[in-house]
Amino acid sequence: MGGYAVAFLVALGVTLAVMPFVRRLAIRAGAVVPPNPHGVHTRPMVSLGGAGMFMGFVVAMAVASQIPQFHEMFNGSSEPLGVMLAAAVMFAVGALDDLRDVSPPAKIAGMVLAGGVLSLFGVQMLFFRVPFLLNDTVVLSADLAPVVTVLMVVLFANAINLIDGLDGLAGGICAIAGTALFLYSDRLFKNGFLEGSNLAPLIAVIAVGVCLGFLPYNWHPARIMMGDAGALFLGLLMAVTTITIGGRADYQYSGVTYFFFAPLFIPFVILGVPIIDTAFSFLRRLIKRRSFAVADKEHLHHRLMRLGHGPRRTVAILWLWTALLSGVALIPTYTDQGNALVPLVIFALALLLYGFFFPRRGDWEDEVAAAKAVGIESSKG
Repeated sequence: MGGYAVAFLVALGVTLAVMPFVRRLAIRAGAVVPPNPHGVHTRPMVSLGGAGMFMGFVVAMAVASQIPQFHEMFNGSSEPLGVMLAAAVMFAVGALDDLRDVSPPAKIAGMVLAGGVLSLFGVQMLFFRVPFLLNDTVVLSADLAPVVTVLMVVLFANAINLIDGLDGLAGGICAIAGTALFLYSDRLFKNGFLEGSNLAPLIAVIAVGVCLGFLPYNWHPARIMMGDAGALFLGLLMAVTTITIGGRADYQYSGVTYFFFAPLFIPFVILGVPIIDTAFSFLRRLIKRRSFAVADKEHLHHRLMRLGHGPRRTVAILWLWTALLSGVALIPTYTDQGNALVPLVIFALALLLYGFFFPRRGDWEDEVAAAKAVGIESSKG
């Protein structure tokens, strides 16, 4: 764990250290988002926090490349360079949208380009398991693997971007999910199912570091938002981890049931909150015949807030859901017993009942009033 601890601390420390400078530069560059009907902020918000996160990622990857523990990942492999280039493309697309509006087709083209870069440098889904079929391992052809890889990148980038609607929400979800993906990939490595050259645990632990370095500045009332630059960048990191865990694994744990027979499903379960939100968003627009480029206020966090939860409690509830789903995926892989899910299901029901029946309806108005009292200039530093 020594090398991973170093990579995590570097990502955390760099992101934490550069964020005040990023905030000042963002204000000078005009990356300030005014209140709008589809948002929840009642005052102008500084954007482009993703720049600090991207810096933390780049420095952490550079340091990791010099640690002997990771030589198998970096020496003789084009994948680390591919991930860094794809992350740079995704960050650039998001940053451009933060500074000046980019059309939805252009953003999708940028996501496709990032996925293409990953595929070109060898970061591809190779095969995956489909449970309960006679031949349950699907091997992707050389023509199909890049297409599936690009689709994964587009899915995860949009999922994280759509869930990024409240202070601390996307960063916290990715921190929890990244921790679960790191623990899961470490478990696979120790059981001989994951090669030492696999990038998944390193990318996951760096993602956790940059998110935790960003959250102190993004907790409500936030001083800076990650913007599309951060959300799309984090989506790419989550996609890379999913691809390199679930898209290259031909194994199964004994003693577990349902989706645990298909390793690819496990990252989707861990990231269930943003993926479910994206799926509902897609269906909602499809049924109402609305453009997918038009924002609305029907996402999970909006619905919880309409029930009377304030921003902080809404974020905490969705963080807990992510932690719960992570536990659903992790516990059977550590215990080899599907029965371990029973207490988690009970906890999920209790959390659901709490969310629907016990909000204090005055909290949201109180926190909005408190947020109005905090101006952009007073929150510097």
